[in-house]
Amino acid sequence: MRSYSELSREDLAAERQVLLDQYNLLQGLNLKLDMTRGKPGAEQLDLSKSMNQILGDEYLSEEGDCRNYGIAYGIKEIRDLFAQILDTNSELVIAGNNSSLSMMFDTLMRSMIYGEIESDKPWAFVEKRKWLCPVPGYDRHFAITRDLGFEMINIPMNDNGPDMDMVESLVASDSSIKGMWCLPLYSNPDGYIYSEETCRRLVSMKTAAPDFRIFWDNAYVVHHLYEDNQGSIPDILSLAQNMNNPNRVYQFASMSKITFPGSGIACMSSNQDNLARAQKYLATRSIGPDKMNQLRHVKYLPNLDAVKILMKKHAQLLLPKFKAVDDILNQELNGLDIASWHSPLGGYFISLYVVDGTAKKVVKMAKEAGVALTPAGATFPYGVDPRDNNIRIAPTFPSVDDINKAVKVLTVCVKLAAVEKLLGE
Repeated sequence: MRSYSELSREDLAAERQVLLDQYNLLQGLNLKLDMTRGKPGAEQLDLSKSMNQILGDEYLSEEGDCRNYGIAYGIKEIRDLFAQILDTNSELVIAGNNSSLSMMFDTLMRSMIYGEIESDKPWAFVEKRKWLCPVPGYDRHFAITRDLGFEMINIPMNDNGPDMDMVESLVASDSSIKGMWCLPLYSNPDGYIYSEETCRRLVSMKTAAPDFRIFWDNAYVVHHLYEDNQGSIPDILSLAQNMNNPNRVYQFASMSKITFPGSGIACMSSNQDNLARAQKYLATRSIGPDKMNQLRHVKYLPNLDAVKILMKKHAQLLLPKFKAVDDILNQELNGLDIASWHSPLGGYFISLYVVDGTAKKVVKMAKEAGVALTPAGATFPYGVDPRDNNIRIAPTFPSVDDINKAVKVLTVCVKLAAVEKLLGE
């Protein structure tokens, strides 16, 4: 098939009728498929089911009885494990309960109430405070900064990470910009990997706000799809230290997509000064996290090698799903000049770019044909995609058979919306 832009109006009209017939046929199948969120499938969850019985009568960590109060910052063994995963020092790690998103929210709330080390006042009293948001990005990140009253500024992404010329220009001139979201390895949803140069520029750049912070969500640090082709990023805390901005970064990670999303372990890591300040308030907030859950995790995953073995099993389940999406997109859309996408090396999503002004229409049409996708615009602050062209595909939860059906529906909708746009309809 030739590029749609090369077709005459008569050919476009004929193509539209063919696509309408296909769409009506798909609607008649009464599909009920859900690709809205990046959730592990049941087979992935089963990989860790033996962890439920692993403790038996055990309850002792190196620091004592995990059944009781205390050990507010996580047992040593789990902090050691996260340090291996993040390639950092265990003294720079606080381990909590299951949700890294909760730790991000709490960290930003502390800044709102108390400010940061360099702050002259709590961030809640900073008028017209702003936050940088690489886009497309993670909707739950944006929800936090939206609900806490930050004006969010879109930063375009490329295959090396955020547009650093734009970032550096903004933070150098505006002291009301207090921070930035970063998902540096297999970004959500594009699957991009921040280059070492990007990481270096982020921690070395001059900022008008002395208390500027980067929230470094290392959600997919071990979530590779390929054993022989794995993305990597530098240890951001060491890099920040070497660039004389040791306080700049809060790093987060979790076991949510390693073991169980609802009952994993989350962590935050930063430099000693930031952690000491956080620990002061954490000790007031809670007497300690769920240490029995931390203990069962380290009994099941005692070291990084054990984590890598488990993640290889995850990859064996996920790779066929990602390949199924890529294969159908190539079969149905390649050469038409109406869509583009990046095939990631890891993470949980594929980002599809369609003809400008058609993403919402595509998602609506897909829903009416029985395929639920992430709402168009969700990958941007305030739910507004300025070009209305980004669709996040979440292939991890459905079966390969369901993915084949869902992506077939999606591609028909993409083509139909593109043809109608070209016809001026």
